[in-house]
Amino acid sequence: MEHPVSRPSPAGEGLTQEIRIDHESAIHVAASVARGCAQRCGLPGAIPDQAAVVASELASNQVKHAADGTVYVQPTLQGDGVEITAVDRGPGIRDLDRSMADGYTTTGSLGAGLGAVRRIATGFTIRTQPGSGTLVNARLSAPGGQPKTRYGVGSVCLPAHGEKHCGDACTVADTGDALTGLVVDGLGHGAAAAEAARSALRAFRTAPDRPLADILTSMHRSLRHTRGAATGVVRIHPDRAEYCGTGNIRATVLSGGEVAHRMAGQPGIVGWNVPTPRPRTVPLARGAAVVLHSDGIESRWSHSPPTFLLRLPPPLLAAVLAHGHRRVRDDATVLTVQAA
Repeated sequence: MEHPVSRPSPAGEGLTQEIRIDHESAIHVAASVARGCAQRCGLPGAIPDQAAVVASELASNQVKHAADGTVYVQPTLQGDGVEITAVDRGPGIRDLDRSMADGYTTTGSLGAGLGAVRRIATGFTIRTQPGSGTLVNARLSAPGGQPKTRYGVGSVCLPAHGEKHCGDACTVADTGDALTGLVVDGLGHGAAAAEAARSALRAFRTAPDRPLADILTSMHRSLRHTRGAATGVVRIHPDRAEYCGTGNIRATVLSGGEVAHRMAGQPGIVGWNVPTPRPRTVPLARGAAVVLHSDGIESRWSHSPPTFLLRLPPPLLAAVLAHGHRRVRDDATVLTVQAA
């Protein structure tokens, strides 16, 4: 049995490989993808094999106990290693503390191997809701390679089903006391859309600390010889968020267990017709999160989201939105940032 694995072209940073876990053979696929990703990230020694073990354990749990399971594998956006995220709609874990013991298992809930995953991983996050599912994110980095940052970041970036190239892309940059992020959606699909995304990333990386309006203007000039793109740029400070966008990139602020703000880009296509950029600034309470996504993620997720979703940390929030609210016929990207 073949298992769909997204193999996006190198349009930019943050591209994700997706393995749907619907059969035992998918366990081997997940392990192989994780090992290969860690090797391409240049992780030394036994870390690629450890990444394979983590992916294998998470996929194995889904095969045994869950439904609609998916494992996402990608380089971390901050460039320090590889991350593996597992999402399912299974029974959840009723006794999370007990399930974290190495080798613990039960026929009634997930658990086998979670203790080993936590021990192996540089960073480990798990959330579960009995009767709904379990979410796990494991990050592996080289010793001393994990960056010190006060911002949590999560992302998923996937091509449309059947596409070899991804016209979406995302990235983040540390810009002094703030973190600046970009989501770009190249017009259409395929290689031409991916080239537009690459051009936007190159323009962003030249000086990500510029005012947001200047970043958007620079990308507009760089994309003039491409088919164009929708772009959204967000800058997260400890107490506020700035957003500037053109096209169908949406930004949502989550705070205090509710949706605090929704922001949409101005009409237009970067590279073709862009109005004068108008950044918007909104306040951020402590612990607030900002979600930026392309139209490959259905916007209705933010209309009445459950409290469980609203309180997820960035890596798990990005995975849940991609898993449950993705339009599979379109490239889809979600970027989540939270100030500590």
